[in-house]
Amino acid sequence: MKRYIVGLGEALWDVLPDGKKLGGAPANFAYHAGQFVGQENTLAVSALGEDKLADETIASLEEHGLTYLMPRVPYPTGTVQVTLDEEGIPSYNIKENVAWDNIPMNGDIEEVARNCRAVCFGSLAQRNVVSRETIQRFLDLTPADCVKIFDINLRQQFYTKEIIQESMRRCNILKINDEELVIIGRMFGYPGLDIENKCWLILGKYNLDMLVLTCGTNGSYVFTPGHVSFQETPKVEVADTVGAGDSFTGSFCAAILQGKSVAEAHKLAVSVSAYVCTQNGAMPVVPEELK
Repeated sequence: MKRYIVGLGEALWDVLPDGKKLGGAPANFAYHAGQFVGQENTLAVSALGEDKLADETIASLEEHGLTYLMPRVPYPTGTVQVTLDEEGIPSYNIKENVAWDNIPMNGDIEEVARNCRAVCFGSLAQRNVVSRETIQRFLDLTPADCVKIFDINLRQQFYTKEIIQESMRRCNILKINDEELVIIGRMFGYPGLDIENKCWLILGKYNLDMLVLTCGTNGSYVFTPGHVSFQETPKVEVADTVGAGDSFTGSFCAAILQGKSVAEAHKLAVSVSAYVCTQNGAMPVVPEELK
């Protein structure tokens, strides 16, 4: 069994003002990690409906060279209405009770979990009990050396304190942005701490290997025990920011698995996500000079 780098969670279409594009953090993450380690070594795991949109999803995944494991279930394939403000910043209306809310734990997914090299998961796909139990079971089955990234991705009202705590207990890398950190600070009862102290507290409390904090145009940080890496955000002409965070996570994960230092992986991730912001859609081809 191949040791895949796995994006686990929601498979959906972002319905943008200029048409629909395949989205969802797991496929975006797997695609961007795959640009550095080979798409044959990454895997997007989710669920699709028994509808035309599911067929379009598979066609799009294959067009992007993505390997996928997405059982069909009797629910509609997921969609998200995306609106962009004048700066290209997206807001989302995420349809409920769709296929990716009902990812079944089957033998194939279990085997992937037992041989997983790295997995990225979020809070959104855990909003429904079926997918939540599958994701938690997947994480519990992974080998001891598996890199488990919780890219928290707080969306609308689709998260609870319990889901976040359970996810933090199961991950060894947390990725969070500055706005999400404020929400978590309030939720966990330490709103008075500054940004860095909140990060150090979470890193220690959950015994994490790394905490990645992105602050939009104000740069990004990677906290590891006793050390912090900072990178400024490059100034670029933004087309849209859809998928930029997933490209950061995917390229960062790939670089770490290839033996790069935290600082090298961080620098690459910043460069890749800045490039993705200059392109329309979540899955542009990264230029060779970044690879």
